[in-house]
Amino acid sequence: MSVRNLRSMFEPGAVAVIGASSREGSVGQIVLRNLVGAGFHGELLPVNPKYETLSGRKCYPSIAALPQAPDLAVICTPAATVPSLIRQLGERGTRAAIVISTGLGNTVQGSGKTLRQEMLEAARPYLLRILGPNCVGLLIPRIGLNASFAHTSALPGKIAFVSQSGALVTGMLDWAGSRGIGFSAFVSLGDSADIDFGDMLDYLAGDPETAAILLYIEDIRHARKFMSAARAAARSKPVLVVKAGRVPEGATAAASHTGAMAGADDVYDAAIRRAGMVRVDSTAQLFGTVETLARARPLSGDRLAIITNGGGPGVMATDALVGSTGRLARLADDTVRRLDEVLPATWSRGNPVDIIGDAPAARYLAALEILLTDSQWDALLFIHAPTAVVPSADIARAILPLAAAGPRNVISCWLGGDALAEARHMFSAAGIPTYDTPEEAVAGFMQIVQYRRSQELLVQVPPAAPAGSRADRAHAQALVQAALDDGRDMLTEPEAKALLEAYGIPTVATGVAADGGEAVALAERIGFPVAVKVLSPDITHKTEVGGVVLDLDTPQAVRDAVLAIQQRVQALLPQARLRGFAVQAMARRPQAHELIVGASCDPVFGPVILFGQGGIAVEVTADHAVALPPLNMALARELVSRTRVARLLAGYRNRPPASMDAICDVLIRVSHLVTDLPGVLELDINPLLADSAGVLALDARVRVERTAPGTSGFDRLAIRPYPDELEERVPWQGGQVLLRPIQPEDAPQYAVFFQSLDPEDVRYRMFVRMRTLSPSQLARFTQIDYDREMAFIAAREDGQGGWELLGEARAIADPDNIVAEFAIVVRSDLKGQGLGRILMTKLLNYCRARGIREVTGEALAHNSRVLNLVAGLGFTITPADIETMSFRIEL
Repeated sequence: MSVRNLRSMFEPGAVAVIGASSREGSVGQIVLRNLVGAGFHGELLPVNPKYETLSGRKCYPSIAALPQAPDLAVICTPAATVPSLIRQLGERGTRAAIVISTGLGNTVQGSGKTLRQEMLEAARPYLLRILGPNCVGLLIPRIGLNASFAHTSALPGKIAFVSQSGALVTGMLDWAGSRGIGFSAFVSLGDSADIDFGDMLDYLAGDPETAAILLYIEDIRHARKFMSAARAAARSKPVLVVKAGRVPEGATAAASHTGAMAGADDVYDAAIRRAGMVRVDSTAQLFGTVETLARARPLSGDRLAIITNGGGPGVMATDALVGSTGRLARLADDTVRRLDEVLPATWSRGNPVDIIGDAPAARYLAALEILLTDSQWDALLFIHAPTAVVPSADIARAILPLAAAGPRNVISCWLGGDALAEARHMFSAAGIPTYDTPEEAVAGFMQIVQYRRSQELLVQVPPAAPAGSRADRAHAQALVQAALDDGRDMLTEPEAKALLEAYGIPTVATGVAADGGEAVALAERIGFPVAVKVLSPDITHKTEVGGVVLDLDTPQAVRDAVLAIQQRVQALLPQARLRGFAVQAMARRPQAHELIVGASCDPVFGPVILFGQGGIAVEVTADHAVALPPLNMALARELVSRTRVARLLAGYRNRPPASMDAICDVLIRVSHLVTDLPGVLELDINPLLADSAGVLALDARVRVERTAPGTSGFDRLAIRPYPDELEERVPWQGGQVLLRPIQPEDAPQYAVFFQSLDPEDVRYRMFVRMRTLSPSQLARFTQIDYDREMAFIAAREDGQGGWELLGEARAIADPDNIVAEFAIVVRSDLKGQGLGRILMTKLLNYCRARGIREVTGEALAHNSRVLNLVAGLGFTITPADIETMSFRIEL
């Protein structure tokens, strides 16, 4: 990904319009008119040999004739002219272009390349960035830039909107303008030949004029790039997504239940959630959600308390909350007792708190004061319907100071029309999220909850393999290879179970028999009762041909079952190749739940993990959720929680809870399996029996494919896992110190480490004096994306069962992975003992292995320790200004 030269596009000093025209209705005429009409702050340079002037400005016959190199060019000419124009612009010094022209991807030249390919090749030597082709253009209202052929302009604001749909761009401009909604940037990506969502997220995440980013997505082409940029952006500001197209695609071609059920929309939903973004259902919800999140305070949970002057609105809000998987708070007993003292005897005595329709302002105030002292809720929804008892504005004035002053979220709903306008305005002006209906208010609350949950998922960086796992990867790979060598893309059931066993997943005892006699011998060895199942590469779903017989408790019953299966298969699928019979112990676990755990490979985001209710009706019940690997325990639990069966697993009546740890362990191990083995295309464990004693895989189905030599399972992951292969123990001061990448879980130790630094050492590191890190700063240092940043810490045991952080060295690469900037700090009491050199050597070796060409840094001029360190490592040191020195090294 790259933000290189995007500043030329977003902050141009001069803009050229190639193909500018006076012909009414032409793209060149509209673009020039929009640039003039928006009051662009810089130079406008029309280019067209047919005109001497356009819109009162000199018109130039060619790019070569321009008096200066434009920072940005807008190309409105036929597709065939675009590659040549891009080349001329690059030669002239232009570094950004918007290509409005269409048809570049479909037109093949004599060279065998499309015009799109030729355009990109023309731009590459000059690092010229291209927005489009086939796009509406770009609007930056604060500088008067309307480089588009949209029918209207945009108001200035703090929201950036990026869309793949040109029609939506023009419609949204119209809609937002009528409602007074402004933008920091409005971007039409078009075909995204060069600049795509990843580039936009990277640029806008660092744009101080942008407070929130809104995306309209139809498809993603580079998942790893998108996820890396999205996770980085979502750490700094809200990123909201409308994803078009909820129809499952390609499901019918799948050979497994997982492949059929993990539809494209489910996978996008999982990716959006994992990246810390928030998905909304419509463009209209985008702006309401932005306003809600901008005004919301940090949320610690999902328990909602409701106070209302009418039972009906309270019930409506409760129904909406439960239907959205939210939680109604249970009020503390002391809260109920105190409310008894100030409310009429007929009040609801629970949540929602119905203070009765005749409530004066004093009753509202008294009830709210009591509720605000209750710790059992995370947000409070205030609902008011107008009455003749007291004007709504008087109630708003009475309770507003209390509602606005608390540390927790208060959401308001003023249910009605014009009579509530003043009250609604007062609450909104005070920064309290305000809604017209109970359902909208609950939806706003759930958006805050969803944002909090997404941020929690964002900080999870699981290892590639679960801690303590002893996977027999070599055996697993041999099983996959044996099937491929046999010309099969499906493992037999015994092979599939052996694959699971190689990764430590409990399976039921299973053997393979060639005929009835061998089946009997196996059954006697395993122990009755047993099940017998057909083995055939041509039969995927055995039950559909009567290929499964259960509860066989005698040798004769086993013989009869084998013969019956043979006869049924011969009658129904005479062409099917029989490879024998699986003999399997019957599992007697009457209180176990039937679950499904699976994996499939999405064409965009790579491997996905599925969990849900299992059994033969798995596709009918449709109770499942998906997530992107790798998983850890927190992510596995979150995946389970998004299914209906999760409530049953928690236990009910006389049925004890299932072992959640065992279920999540299987999910993590399957995640490890598909991360390890790029040849595994689809996997089903169905059913996976789960009860209080643990889990047991009864049936398994695995589909495989050949992969290119040297292919790594990591290559197809959308999210890079924690790189545990970079952990290293090195000798230091007569002992050992552990060097490893930083993790989000290191935040407490990092805070202690930072507080232990001398004030002067902090100033050397930060260039400012600080004593503590804010939560957001702490998150920024410990929650990193290993695809674009690395921080190695040095750690050792503290002698009390814990560990302590001794120092860190950090490098942040530019989006092109060419130059990385580093920083280093060692605990103040350990300086001068060689730890800094150890950390820097580790960091430089890592940068070299990643293909980074240059490492740079800065230090205060009197920071002699760092200057001596980098000089000893071969850095070139030069003065940056009076107070700081710059240093660089080529790798």
